[in-house]
Amino acid sequence: MDTEHIGRRIAYWRERRGYTQSDFGRLMGKSRRWVQDLEGGQRQTDPRLSVLQRAANVLRIPLERLMTDNPTPPPGPATALPAEVAALADSLHAPAQGGRVVDLAGLRRRVTFCCQAWASCHYTAAARDLPAALADAHRTAAVSSEAAVLLSRAYQLTASLLFKYGALARTPAVLAADRALAAAETSGDPVAIGAAVRRVARGLIHQQRYATATDYATATATALRPDLERSGPAGLSALGMLYLVAAVGATGSGRSPQAVATTADRLGEAGEIAARQGEDGADFTGFGPTNVRLHEVDTLLRLDDAWSAVEAAQRIDATALAGLGRERQARHLVTTARAAALTRRREDAVRDLLEAERLAPEEVRRPSVTRLVGDLVELVPAPGPELTGLVRRCGLRS
Repeated sequence: MDTEHIGRRIAYWRERRGYTQSDFGRLMGKSRRWVQDLEGGQRQTDPRLSVLQRAANVLRIPLERLMTDNPTPPPGPATALPAEVAALADSLHAPAQGGRVVDLAGLRRRVTFCCQAWASCHYTAAARDLPAALADAHRTAAVSSEAAVLLSRAYQLTASLLFKYGALARTPAVLAADRALAAAETSGDPVAIGAAVRRVARGLIHQQRYATATDYATATATALRPDLERSGPAGLSALGMLYLVAAVGATGSGRSPQAVATTADRLGEAGEIAARQGEDGADFTGFGPTNVRLHEVDTLLRLDDAWSAVEAAQRIDATALAGLGRERQARHLVTTARAAALTRRREDAVRDLLEAERLAPEEVRRPSVTRLVGDLVELVPAPGPELTGLVRRCGLRS
């Protein structure tokens, strides 16, 4: 029996089901190391047929899919970027084309509109307006140092929007984050620098450079902290968000005592800043005590503790959550849906995804979320009309 090929197939279907190696090991009654060895074809003896049958049952696939060389993947959505998002990514290669010097007040209104569209989860609307705003901000920043802050903010938003689409837009997103930091450093504004560094750190996470992201965000928070603390709510929000992105980065290499401790430390530092500021986050960050709690849920899930993530989510005050922007609420609902799916609470997962879709349809159409929807419809023995309707609206083939 070719254990290497079987291991690859198990890894493929485990990832399709959204299980970490720790999750799959628990379901199999084995350790994470056992799963690593099995998937790497490093088991000293061939896996027994009973073990493979149990794995197939856990993964909800026929045994034959583990034994044959060409497993048929489940139907998935189209992988192209939305046209407006693709055009935004393309515009980064000629950012000043057609740009003109404009008045700062008008430019600020345009950038603010794009930020508001983002916060309301109208991603394509923001993407449609950003190329022209970036071009004008470039031209205006050449003659006005104040415009450099607006240029940085526009690039920050561009990076955040493109990161929504995962591997499809990772490269232009990283480029936008780097340009945001360059513009912020030109302006000398500590809030703009802190906010731009957060996007660069997010890019490092997307490139799986987790330790670098955590160290970079933490070092920047330490260096900028005096200036950010003197900058009012916007500065405190930028500072707190740096600690939060550092916490996310600390989870990237999987669960370990060091990862758990570092994540807790960064969340604690963010919580201390949030307690000083309250819920009135600035600069469209939504930063405050509730957002810190949402990051606690997210990091618990990333650290392979879905049950604790579910419990942490249940402790969040519903009124405080409703006070956040639609983008942040919808993103949290996607996180809780993932946690619910991993803890066999599939009805809860469907409920949370439907609520996320009600708040923000474009959030649920993102590639990583549609994959979750596709996995759910395979895991649920008899999908009801709500789930099958969601599948259709996500563009998944039936």
